[in-house]
Amino acid sequence: MNRIARIAGPAVLVLAAFVSLLIALVIGGGANAALIADPGAAVRFGLPIARVVVDLSAAATIGGLALATIGLSRTAPEWNRAIDVAAAAAGVWTVASAVTTFFTFLSVAGSKVSLDEQFGQSMGVFLTGTDLGLAWLVTVLVAAAVTVLCFAVRSRGMVALTAGVSMIGLIPLAQQGHAAGTASHDAAVTALGLHLVGAALWVGGLVMLVLVRGVVPGDRLAVVVGRYSSIALGCFVLVAVSGIASAQIRVGALSNLFTPYGVLILVKIGAIVAMGVLGAVQRRRAIVALSTAPARHRPFWTLIVLELAVMGVASGFAAALGRTATPVDQIALSKTTNPSPAELLTDDSLPHAPGAWGWLTHWNIDLFWLMAAVLLAATYVAGVVRLRRRGWSWPVRRSVAAALAIVCLVVATSGSLHDYDRFLISANVGAHVLLGVVVPALAWAAAPVQLIRAAVHPRDDDSTGVREWTDVVVENPTVRYLVQPFPSILLLAAVWWAFYGTQAVRWSGSDSIGRTVIDAVFLLVGLLALPTLFTPIAAGARRASRAAVLVRAVGALVVAAGMVSLGVAMRGPLGLLQASWFGSMGRTWGPDPLVDQARAGGVLVVAGVLLLVAVLVVGAVRLRRDAGAAGTAPAAGPGAAPAAAPAAASDVPEPAAPGSAAPDAPAAASDVPEPAAPGSAAPGSRPADDIAPRSAGAQRAHGDATRTATETSTSTSTSDEDEDEDDFDEDSVDTADSGTSTP
Repeated sequence: MNRIARIAGPAVLVLAAFVSLLIALVIGGGANAALIADPGAAVRFGLPIARVVVDLSAAATIGGLALATIGLSRTAPEWNRAIDVAAAAAGVWTVASAVTTFFTFLSVAGSKVSLDEQFGQSMGVFLTGTDLGLAWLVTVLVAAAVTVLCFAVRSRGMVALTAGVSMIGLIPLAQQGHAAGTASHDAAVTALGLHLVGAALWVGGLVMLVLVRGVVPGDRLAVVVGRYSSIALGCFVLVAVSGIASAQIRVGALSNLFTPYGVLILVKIGAIVAMGVLGAVQRRRAIVALSTAPARHRPFWTLIVLELAVMGVASGFAAALGRTATPVDQIALSKTTNPSPAELLTDDSLPHAPGAWGWLTHWNIDLFWLMAAVLLAATYVAGVVRLRRRGWSWPVRRSVAAALAIVCLVVATSGSLHDYDRFLISANVGAHVLLGVVVPALAWAAAPVQLIRAAVHPRDDDSTGVREWTDVVVENPTVRYLVQPFPSILLLAAVWWAFYGTQAVRWSGSDSIGRTVIDAVFLLVGLLALPTLFTPIAAGARRASRAAVLVRAVGALVVAAGMVSLGVAMRGPLGLLQASWFGSMGRTWGPDPLVDQARAGGVLVVAGVLLLVAVLVVGAVRLRRDAGAAGTAPAAGPGAAPAAAPAAASDVPEPAAPGSAAPDAPAAASDVPEPAAPGSAAPGSRPADDIAPRSAGAQRAHGDATRTATETSTSTSTSDEDEDEDDFDEDSVDTADSGTSTP
């Protein structure tokens, strides 16, 4: 049955996709002959068929690499098999993209294939001089690069990088078709891009699961399927939400659901719902059956083949949608008869004056950041719930900080600041202050790395899960260097001038991808720098010191100086930044652009000063608290046995990690083991601590010391541990800031 499923699964997927495509083309009229310059039946049918092959092969590549990255063992045959399959799929993706590019040119030009010089010149102009041609050219190049990488790399990091590069190949696809010309261009491109990513991970992961079954031992099959099922659940939510957003933009009124385009949408919705139901059955019953009766595979593989058939139907109808006319005219605002200056610049309407309440009530949802915020919130809540099920509590103030960070992230990327940041430079600065300073500071207080290490068990099958990838990122040499005081501080200070002093401002305002990239840069730089500024502990030390506090104070002064100097420059010396952008919007409401820029400068000045004050206050409080703790610590007599260092939540030392196995017992096979009973940690250890969160380098430095102390002394405990064994203690552990940083 396994061999039959490995052949029948992909075959059913492809067959269902092709049959569904032909039916959808007939229903929607996507293959009807053009009234003028018809390219012929071969192009009319060949183009959507080639596009289906592109979609399926890209999904097999992306989903396969993603499953290998987070679900398969690197030392087992399944690892090489998965990458080999992804390499073959990437090769098909490359060829199919080239064929689709050629058919697209013939369809747009309305010409027949010819060998004359003019035909070649026309195709060259199409590939290099039009947005559609450039998009397909980039797709071909990315697919080719992924193919080469799949054949060349086998390490964990490079395979993950290849998976990321392959996802970039979906960006040009998201900018084509109806999304390219819609009046809501940014929202349409974002929704379609997320839809493609979710579908690729969902479909491709299942295809890879079928194809690697022959080298996955029967006793591990349930574990691997369970990991894929977790991915599929997230993909279902992503595909459903992004699909609804895309349909709302293109369908408009509910009455349009009875048009040919609307009928195709309804069929696709039905297919997605069916896939969700089958996925739920797989998660609730099939995986349990595999765990209890590994020899009975027939019901499971029958369910998988049925799910692939439904996925094929959804893929076929999705490809036909791009060839079907929408009931709502898809015309960019800049292409209308009499566009306003704002519409010419941004392809979006100028919003109304915000007013007093408008800053609180106006919303402009960015689906990418909203889904990211939902994912982060769900992950954090899941970690807290897992700890509580084990009988351990997580500090409420950290959960509150996490909630505030999520709220600020949503407000900065989907609230009124996001609605006005392309038209008012003050809103632009305000959004980036939230993203680059406030959200990272709150994230530091929420201690997500500590939560992951306390709540998630390390795997024992040499695969890489959430816990392992967290360690990989934190221990990365580049990250360890960047979180040192001076590199991170200079980077944070420079990013403000680099953004507002260059054309990056215009790029972020005129292009949805540029906007997302710039927002991500501010957020990542803040996440590197702010934890370092708020952690006044020198390398190798366990408590705050005056020298470390001074270093952080100087660093905060440098960052504040960069922000304040830019703010002062905005209030006069620089003149109007990007005058051809912010000064040309045609606003009839609100302050003059120069006055608005002066307000933006004031925001930067206030933000810089508040950051400096916050760092000084945190350093002083931590220094005073640690000094008091050191003064009240009992002195050990001569010859006394060293006290065991309590385990930090950020390190979860083995074997005393929360819920981990005993020292000589094997680790749990899955990433979500049965929780241990409260108080079952080894003597001298604690499940987690409640200290101020640390930077990435601090967590690494303290982890080495904690593991050594825990392994050498397991018989010593204190009365405090007896009282707080099931809770996170405020002063249980102090850490170093970085293994290589200066004092």
